[in-house]
Amino acid sequence: MESPFRDDIMKGKVALITGGASGIGFEISTQFGKHGASIAIMGRRKQVIDSAVSNLKSLGILAVGFQGDVRKQEDAKRVVESTFEHFGRLDILVNSAAGNFLVSPEDLSPNGFRTVLDIDSVGTFTMCHEALKYLKKDGPGRSSSSGGLILNISATLHYTAAWYQIHVAAAKAAVDATTRNLALEWGTDYDIRVNGIGPGPIGDTPGLSKLVPDEIKNKTREYMPLYKVGEKWDIAMAAVYLASDAGKYINGTTLVVDGGLWLSRPRHLAKEAVRQISRTVEKRSRDAPLVPRSKI
Repeated sequence: MESPFRDDIMKGKVALITGGASGIGFEISTQFGKHGASIAIMGRRKQVIDSAVSNLKSLGILAVGFQGDVRKQEDAKRVVESTFEHFGRLDILVNSAAGNFLVSPEDLSPNGFRTVLDIDSVGTFTMCHEALKYLKKDGPGRSSSSGGLILNISATLHYTAAWYQIHVAAAKAAVDATTRNLALEWGTDYDIRVNGIGPGPIGDTPGLSKLVPDEIKNKTREYMPLYKVGEKWDIAMAAVYLASDAGKYINGTTLVVDGGLWLSRPRHLAKEAVRQISRTVEKRSRDAPLVPRSKI
């Protein structure tokens, strides 16, 4: 699908994207690059990183990859510094690295719970902490006119509750809180915008294959009437919008991109059944005698 944005809307910007070698992260890397940005990718698997960088370069995108784990502060520091040394500046940090799997609370070990929070929540803060030096107004490679952007990839699971996702719901709730607090404090002190994106189920991603495997797809559709699978492109376009000057006055917001899915509830009655019941109830109400009720 063709982008609605100009090809050069992100020209001159440098973006570091964790988890940027696969899934949603790679699509954000690709679309940022297609719109003029230079791309640094951070991930744990060297082979996947190398393949992603090669693909980006084949599209004429300036790209580099660094192996590292967002859970390790020394890795975060090294990758952020390496990005600056390679490109001479850092304008955008996208925290897209995440971990997820289906599990009931009683079958989830405290270590498994902690691991997801370490990647999603602590990893997000660690990357922000190490990138602050380069993103803040007057930072290395930056002018005094404005700071950079942090974009945290979140979810909607914690807006209500979700079966078998207690670990991720807790982690993403923490990510959203981090987004809002940094938007307040770093927006005020350093002119850094901090926003998030809450994707719904996105097709052809590792997350969807884990959370909605083929074995349960049909039942998922039965119990989620508004169920629609989005595209990685949808999330990337939201990211381009927030990262470009088009989103220059947006701060502290998590943009939900899920087709309204998180609002959906099971349809307990068909429309015709509702109409019939409604008519019956109304008739019964009209026909019922008016009997004074005691106030006691």
